[in-house]
Amino acid sequence: MPFVPMYVIPAVIVVVAFILVMASVRILREYERAVVFTMGRFQKVKGPGIVLLIPFIQEMVRVDLRIQVNEIPSQDVISRDNVSMKVDAVLYFNVVNPERATIQVQSFLPATVMLAQTTLRAVLGQHTLDEMLSERKKLSSDVQSILDVQTETWGIKVSNVEIRTVELTENMIRAIAKQAEAERDRRAKIIHAEAEFQAAQTLVDAAQILSSIPAAMQLRYLQTLTEIGAEQNSTVIFPMPLDIVKPFLQILEKTAEAPSAADTIHPPASLGVGALSGAA
Repeated sequence: MPFVPMYVIPAVIVVVAFILVMASVRILREYERAVVFTMGRFQKVKGPGIVLLIPFIQEMVRVDLRIQVNEIPSQDVISRDNVSMKVDAVLYFNVVNPERATIQVQSFLPATVMLAQTTLRAVLGQHTLDEMLSERKKLSSDVQSILDVQTETWGIKVSNVEIRTVELTENMIRAIAKQAEAERDRRAKIIHAEAEFQAAQTLVDAAQILSSIPAAMQLRYLQTLTEIGAEQNSTVIFPMPLDIVKPFLQILEKTAEAPSAADTIHPPASLGVGALSGAA
Protein backbone atom coordinates (compact mmCIF):
# COMPACT_ATOMS: atom_id res chain seq x y z
CA MET A 1 0.00 0.00 0.00
CA PRO A 2 1.57 3.27 -1.05
CA PHE A 3 2.22 5.86 1.55
CA VAL A 4 -0.04 8.94 1.49
CA PRO A 5 1.42 12.13 2.91
CA MET A 6 -0.46 13.60 5.83
CA TYR A 7 -0.90 17.01 4.17
CA VAL A 8 -2.82 15.49 1.25
CA ILE A 9 -5.76 14.31 3.39
CA PRO A 10 -6.81 17.80 4.59
CA ALA A 11 -6.56 19.11 1.04
CA VAL A 12 -8.86 16.36 -0.20
CA ILE A 13 -11.33 17.10 2.58
CA VAL A 14 -11.34 20.79 1.66
CA VAL A 15 -11.93 20.03 -2.00
CA VAL A 16 -14.78 17.65 -1.24
CA ALA A 17 -16.35 20.14 1.14
CA PHE A 18 -16.11 22.86 -1.50
CA ILE A 19 -17.79 20.62 -4.07
CA LEU A 20 -20.60 19.81 -1.64
CA VAL A 21 -21.13 23.46 -0.83
CA MET A 22 -21.25 24.39 -4.50
CA ALA A 23 -23.76 21.60 -5.14
CA SER A 24 -26.00 22.59 -2.24
CA VAL A 25 -26.06 26.39 -2.48
CA ARG A 26 -28.00 28.24 -5.17
CA ILE A 27 -28.53 31.98 -5.51
CA LEU A 28 -31.72 33.14 -7.20
CA ARG A 29 -32.42 36.61 -8.58
CA GLU A 30 -35.51 38.59 -7.66
CA TYR A 31 -37.42 37.46 -10.76
CA GLU A 32 -36.49 33.76 -10.36
CA ARG A 33 -38.05 30.95 -8.36
CA ALA A 34 -36.76 27.42 -7.60
CA VAL A 35 -39.06 24.43 -7.85
CA VAL A 36 -37.39 21.96 -5.45
CA PHE A 37 -37.76 18.18 -5.79
CA THR A 38 -36.66 15.70 -3.09
CA MET A 39 -35.97 12.25 -4.41
CA GLY A 40 -38.02 13.13 -7.49
CA ARG A 41 -41.06 14.35 -5.53
CA PHE A 42 -42.13 18.01 -5.43
CA GLN A 43 -41.31 19.64 -2.12
CA LYS A 44 -41.83 23.42 -2.39
CA VAL A 45 -41.08 26.58 -4.30
CA LYS A 46 -38.17 28.60 -2.93
CA GLY A 47 -36.52 31.94 -3.65
CA PRO A 48 -35.43 34.52 -4.31
CA GLY A 49 -32.07 34.70 -2.52
CA ILE A 50 -30.01 31.76 -1.23
CA VAL A 51 -31.49 28.29 -1.59
CA LEU A 52 -29.88 25.34 0.20
CA LEU A 53 -30.22 21.86 -1.28
CA ILE A 54 -29.19 18.45 0.03
CA PRO A 55 -26.59 17.20 -2.43
CA PHE A 56 -27.55 14.14 -4.49
CA ILE A 57 -31.00 14.06 -2.83
CA GLN A 58 -32.59 17.34 -3.84
CA GLU A 59 -32.64 19.12 -7.17
CA MET A 60 -34.32 22.27 -8.42
CA VAL A 61 -35.67 23.82 -11.61
CA ARG A 62 -35.26 27.56 -12.21
CA VAL A 63 -38.37 29.38 -13.41
CA ASP A 64 -38.31 32.93 -14.80
CA LEU A 65 -41.31 35.05 -13.69
CA ARG A 66 -40.73 37.97 -16.07
CA ILE A 67 -43.06 38.72 -18.96
CA GLN A 68 -41.84 36.93 -22.06
CA VAL A 69 -42.34 38.30 -25.55
CA ASN A 70 -42.62 35.80 -28.38
CA GLU A 71 -43.48 36.20 -32.03
CA ILE A 72 -46.23 34.01 -33.43
CA PRO A 73 -45.00 32.98 -36.90
CA SER A 74 -47.03 33.94 -39.94
CA GLN A 75 -50.12 31.75 -40.18
CA ASP A 76 -52.20 30.92 -43.25
CA VAL A 77 -55.76 31.93 -42.41
CA ILE A 78 -58.97 31.64 -44.45
CA SER A 79 -61.61 34.10 -43.35
CA ARG A 80 -65.33 33.40 -43.10
CA ASP A 81 -65.86 35.00 -46.54
CA ASN A 82 -63.21 32.66 -48.06
CA VAL A 83 -60.35 35.16 -48.32
CA SER A 84 -56.86 33.68 -47.97
CA MET A 85 -54.26 35.70 -46.05
CA LYS A 86 -51.22 35.47 -43.82
CA VAL A 87 -51.41 36.77 -40.25
CA ASP A 88 -48.70 37.08 -37.61
CA ALA A 89 -48.88 38.33 -34.02
CA VAL A 90 -46.91 39.00 -30.85
CA LEU A 91 -47.60 37.09 -27.63
CA TYR A 92 -46.97 38.44 -24.11
CA PHE A 93 -47.19 36.05 -21.14
CA ASN A 94 -45.52 35.23 -17.83
CA VAL A 95 -45.42 32.44 -15.26
CA VAL A 96 -47.61 33.03 -12.21
CA ASN A 97 -47.42 29.52 -10.73
CA PRO A 98 -43.92 27.98 -11.01
CA GLU A 99 -45.11 24.63 -9.67
CA ARG A 100 -47.73 24.14 -12.40
CA ALA A 101 -45.49 25.54 -15.13
CA THR A 102 -42.90 22.89 -14.24
CA ILE A 103 -45.10 19.89 -13.47
CA GLN A 104 -48.22 20.30 -15.64
CA VAL A 105 -46.44 20.90 -18.97
CA GLN A 106 -43.15 19.59 -20.28
CA SER A 107 -41.94 22.91 -21.71
CA PHE A 108 -44.33 25.80 -21.20
CA LEU A 109 -42.69 28.20 -23.68
CA PRO A 110 -43.12 26.23 -26.95
CA ALA A 111 -46.43 24.84 -25.69
CA THR A 112 -47.84 28.34 -25.17
CA VAL A 113 -46.60 29.55 -28.57
CA MET A 114 -48.08 26.54 -30.38
CA LEU A 115 -51.39 26.98 -28.60
CA ALA A 116 -51.39 30.66 -29.59
CA GLN A 117 -50.90 29.73 -33.25
CA THR A 118 -53.85 27.34 -33.35
CA THR A 119 -56.08 29.73 -31.38
CA LEU A 120 -55.21 32.60 -33.71
CA ARG A 121 -56.21 30.60 -36.78
CA ALA A 122 -59.43 29.40 -35.15
CA VAL A 123 -60.56 32.85 -34.01
CA LEU A 124 -59.72 34.71 -37.23
CA GLY A 125 -61.39 32.02 -39.34
CA GLN A 126 -64.73 32.93 -37.76
CA HIS A 127 -64.62 36.54 -38.99
CA THR A 128 -64.75 38.26 -42.35
CA LEU A 129 -61.93 40.23 -43.94
CA ASP A 130 -63.56 43.57 -43.17
CA GLU A 131 -63.81 42.64 -39.49
CA MET A 132 -60.14 41.63 -39.40
CA LEU A 133 -59.09 44.97 -40.86
CA SER A 134 -61.42 47.20 -38.83
CA GLU A 135 -61.73 45.32 -35.52
CA ARG A 136 -58.16 44.16 -34.98
CA LYS A 137 -58.13 45.26 -31.35
CA LYS A 138 -61.27 43.27 -30.54
CA LEU A 139 -59.93 40.14 -32.27
CA SER A 140 -56.67 40.42 -30.33
CA SER A 141 -58.66 40.64 -27.11
CA ASP A 142 -60.66 37.53 -28.06
CA VAL A 143 -57.50 35.52 -28.75
CA GLN A 144 -55.97 36.70 -25.46
CA SER A 145 -59.01 35.71 -23.39
CA ILE A 146 -59.20 32.24 -24.95
CA LEU A 147 -55.48 31.62 -24.42
CA ASP A 148 -55.64 32.86 -20.84
CA VAL A 149 -58.37 30.36 -19.98
CA GLN A 150 -56.54 27.44 -21.58
CA THR A 151 -53.12 28.21 -20.06
CA GLU A 152 -54.43 28.82 -16.55
CA THR A 153 -53.95 25.13 -15.71
CA TRP A 154 -50.28 25.50 -16.69
CA GLY A 155 -49.72 28.41 -14.32
CA ILE A 156 -49.33 30.79 -17.29
CA LYS A 157 -50.91 34.25 -17.54
CA VAL A 158 -51.35 35.58 -21.09
CA SER A 159 -51.37 39.34 -20.68
CA ASN A 160 -51.74 40.43 -24.29
CA VAL A 161 -51.87 39.27 -27.90
CA GLU A 162 -51.28 41.83 -30.66
CA ILE A 163 -52.16 41.02 -34.27
CA ARG A 164 -49.30 42.68 -36.09
CA THR A 165 -49.67 42.07 -39.84
CA VAL A 166 -52.49 40.97 -42.11
CA GLU A 167 -50.91 40.18 -45.49
CA LEU A 168 -53.20 39.85 -48.51
CA THR A 169 -52.61 38.71 -52.08
CA GLU A 170 -52.11 41.24 -54.89
CA ASN A 171 -55.52 40.47 -56.41
CA MET A 172 -57.26 41.02 -53.10
CA ILE A 173 -55.41 44.30 -52.55
CA ARG A 174 -56.60 45.56 -55.95
CA ALA A 175 -60.16 44.44 -55.21
CA ILE A 176 -60.14 46.29 -51.87
CA ALA A 177 -58.79 49.40 -53.57
CA LYS A 178 -61.62 49.29 -56.13
CA GLN A 179 -64.16 48.80 -53.38
CA ALA A 180 -62.79 51.78 -51.45
CA GLU A 181 -62.87 53.94 -54.59
CA ALA A 182 -66.48 52.95 -55.30
CA GLU A 183 -67.41 53.77 -51.70
CA ARG A 184 -65.80 57.22 -52.00
CA ASP A 185 -67.69 57.87 -55.26
CA ARG A 186 -70.95 56.83 -53.61
CA ARG A 187 -70.38 59.20 -50.70
CA ALA A 188 -69.46 62.04 -53.07
CA LYS A 189 -72.66 61.56 -55.07
CA ILE A 190 -74.75 61.47 -51.91
CA ILE A 191 -73.14 64.66 -50.61
CA HIS A 192 -73.67 66.37 -53.99
CA ALA A 193 -77.33 65.32 -54.07
CA GLU A 194 -77.88 66.60 -50.54
CA ALA A 195 -76.27 69.92 -51.50
CA GLU A 196 -78.55 70.22 -54.55
CA PHE A 197 -81.59 69.48 -52.39
CA GLN A 198 -80.63 72.13 -49.84
CA ALA A 199 -79.98 74.69 -52.58
CA ALA A 200 -83.35 73.94 -54.21
CA GLN A 201 -85.14 74.21 -50.88
CA THR A 202 -83.47 77.57 -50.22
CA LEU A 203 -84.51 78.85 -53.66
CA VAL A 204 -88.10 77.78 -53.04
CA ASP A 205 -88.15 79.66 -49.74
CA ALA A 206 -86.66 82.75 -51.38
CA ALA A 207 -89.23 82.62 -54.22
CA GLN A 208 -92.08 82.42 -51.73
CA ILE A 209 -90.78 85.47 -49.88
CA LEU A 210 -90.28 87.48 -53.10
CA SER A 211 -93.71 86.56 -54.44
CA SER A 212 -95.40 87.71 -51.25
CA ILE A 213 -93.83 91.21 -51.46
CA PRO A 214 -93.94 92.84 -54.96
CA ALA A 215 -91.46 95.55 -53.96
CA ALA A 216 -88.93 92.89 -53.08
CA MET A 217 -89.30 91.40 -56.55
CA GLN A 218 -88.62 94.80 -58.14
CA LEU A 219 -85.53 95.24 -55.98
CA ARG A 220 -84.37 91.84 -57.10
CA TYR A 221 -84.77 92.93 -60.75
CA LEU A 222 -82.66 96.00 -60.10
CA GLN A 223 -80.01 94.02 -58.28
CA THR A 224 -79.80 91.53 -61.16
CA LEU A 225 -79.47 94.42 -63.62
CA THR A 226 -76.64 95.88 -61.55
CA GLU A 227 -74.78 92.58 -61.45
CA ILE A 228 -75.13 92.02 -65.19
CA GLY A 229 -74.21 95.60 -66.01
CA ALA A 230 -70.88 95.18 -64.23
CA GLU A 231 -69.70 92.96 -67.12
CA GLN A 232 -67.90 94.73 -69.96
CA ASN A 233 -69.46 94.95 -73.43
CA SER A 234 -72.73 93.50 -72.24
CA THR A 235 -76.14 94.18 -73.73
CA VAL A 236 -79.07 93.20 -71.57
CA ILE A 237 -82.69 92.94 -72.68
CA PHE A 238 -85.12 92.20 -69.89
CA PRO A 239 -88.91 92.73 -69.49
CA MET A 240 -90.03 95.82 -67.59
CA PRO A 241 -92.30 94.97 -64.63
CA LEU A 242 -95.92 96.01 -65.29
CA ASP A 243 -96.19 97.54 -61.84
CA ILE A 244 -93.72 100.23 -62.93
CA VAL A 245 -95.20 100.87 -66.39
CA LYS A 246 -98.90 100.76 -65.40
CA PRO A 247 -99.11 104.35 -63.93
CA PHE A 248 -97.64 105.79 -67.14
CA LEU A 249 -100.08 103.81 -69.26
CA GLN A 250 -103.03 105.17 -67.27
CA ILE A 251 -101.83 108.77 -67.79
CA LEU A 252 -101.53 108.18 -71.54
CA GLU A 253 -105.05 106.74 -71.70
CA LYS A 254 -106.53 109.76 -69.90
CA THR A 255 -104.66 112.13 -72.20
CA ALA A 256 -106.00 110.32 -75.28
CA GLU A 257 -109.62 110.36 -74.04
CA ALA A 258 -109.70 114.14 -73.35
CA PRO A 259 -109.25 115.36 -77.02
CA SER A 260 -111.77 112.86 -78.37
CA ALA A 261 -114.47 114.25 -76.01
CA ALA A 262 -113.74 117.88 -77.01
CA ASP A 263 -114.14 117.13 -80.78
CA THR A 264 -117.79 116.00 -80.41
CA ILE A 265 -120.31 118.82 -81.82
CA HIS A 266 -123.89 119.08 -80.51
CA PRO A 267 -126.50 121.24 -82.65
CA PRO A 268 -128.42 124.13 -80.92
CA ALA A 269 -131.87 123.42 -79.59
CA SER A 270 -133.50 126.27 -81.59
CA LEU A 271 -132.10 124.90 -84.77
CA GLY A 272 -133.66 121.66 -84.08
CA VAL A 273 -137.06 123.16 -83.35
CA GLY A 274 -137.13 125.29 -86.53
CA ALA A 275 -136.19 122.38 -88.60
CA LEU A 276 -139.00 120.47 -87.17
CA SER A 277 -141.50 123.37 -87.80
CA GLY A 278 -140.42 123.79 -91.40
CA ALA A 279 -140.83 120.21 -92.01
CA ALA A 280 -144.32 120.34 -90.66
